[in-house]
Amino acid sequence: MLENSENIEKVILVGVCLDEKDDTKDSIEELEDLVKTAGAVTVAKVIQNREKIHPGTYVGKGKIEEIKEMADELGATGIVCDDELSPAQLSNLESELELKVMDRTLIILDIFAERARTREGKIQVELAQLKYRASRLVGLRSSLSRLGGGIGTRGPGEKKLEMDRRLIKDRISMLKQEVENIKNQRETARKNREKNPVTVVSVVGYTNAGKSTFLNVLTKAGVLEEDKLFATLDPTTRNYKLPSGQEILVTDTVGFIRKLPHHLIDAFRSTLEEAKYADIILHMVDSSNPQMDKQIHTVYETLGNLGVEDKPVITVFNKSDKMQDAVANGEIEKPLLRDSRADYVINASVKKGDGIEAILDAVESIIRDSKKYIAKVFSYADAGKIQYIRKYGELLKEEYVEEGIYVEAYIPAEIEGKVN
Repeated sequence: MLENSENIEKVILVGVCLDEKDDTKDSIEELEDLVKTAGAVTVAKVIQNREKIHPGTYVGKGKIEEIKEMADELGATGIVCDDELSPAQLSNLESELELKVMDRTLIILDIFAERARTREGKIQVELAQLKYRASRLVGLRSSLSRLGGGIGTRGPGEKKLEMDRRLIKDRISMLKQEVENIKNQRETARKNREKNPVTVVSVVGYTNAGKSTFLNVLTKAGVLEEDKLFATLDPTTRNYKLPSGQEILVTDTVGFIRKLPHHLIDAFRSTLEEAKYADIILHMVDSSNPQMDKQIHTVYETLGNLGVEDKPVITVFNKSDKMQDAVANGEIEKPLLRDSRADYVINASVKKGDGIEAILDAVESIIRDSKKYIAKVFSYADAGKIQYIRKYGELLKEEYVEEGIYVEAYIPAEIEGKVN
């Protein structure tokens, strides 16, 4: 981040609206949050209504002149376009405006580069950066050197700009192999988990919905929490014992966002697909956000693209305290908290601990529905099997009788043969 206020970059946000029903205005508002997270300040926003995006310069010539005059008046050091620019658009805009030109994808990659902490995260971000920049070397070389750094230049991708295309191609191939190795390690870990039938709960949601807060409150995971987009990037998995005594794995994922760059989806596919192999999807929603409904749509759209289907879903409308305050202050109208695609819908403020019990009850209900009920007497010689039930199932009753130990429980189908 740029801490010296004199060095903070000032940018103009530029978007194109193709239809009056488009959410361009909302998307620009979100882009402003992204730019702020990246360390710059927005000095103006420009939206042009067009039938289609200009293939050569993104916006029309008249709008370019308007942006150029605005930049001079406001002291802007660059522009950020709300869509991913083609190499030609990037180069032409930079030539016309004589300013630093960036797009939404570059800003998101920049944030990811700063936030990646683990080796896996850094590899995936660098791969995404290089794929994005490989086809844009000419435009980026002049644009990013104009100010000698700043937003859009963070991470390992920056120094790769000085490489020729052959070296970049070799580096991409090497990183792809490392990502493939990581993918294989994940698949091995998943297969090992399948041998022990522990329920996996995947926490998904729009960025800044409260996923990390939930994991921290529930498991004391110690994950970074900030009121910023993409505060955490690297996924975290923790064991948790439910009130019934059975163990589950809770894992969070990278936050979703509209127009999530395909470079990132490709690079982070093995991470994002954790949701695909989960037993339960816990969908966190920021109920205080005016764009809540659109964010819900984005999450389900992204899950669909990842092939996450036919999973039980618990939707948690989080930050209910902030939502109520926003309604009371007239900032938003009271939203309808509903999700027709969810099996359970819960209102919560997880940071305060409100709703946690209801979430856990819903998890246990889903697990119970997928298990088989047994009522039988185990001989004292088979007492060890009861510990197995306690770990992987839900032990309802345990009574010592003359013949042995009488047990009533719900058990996963996978362990039925081991406890008979």
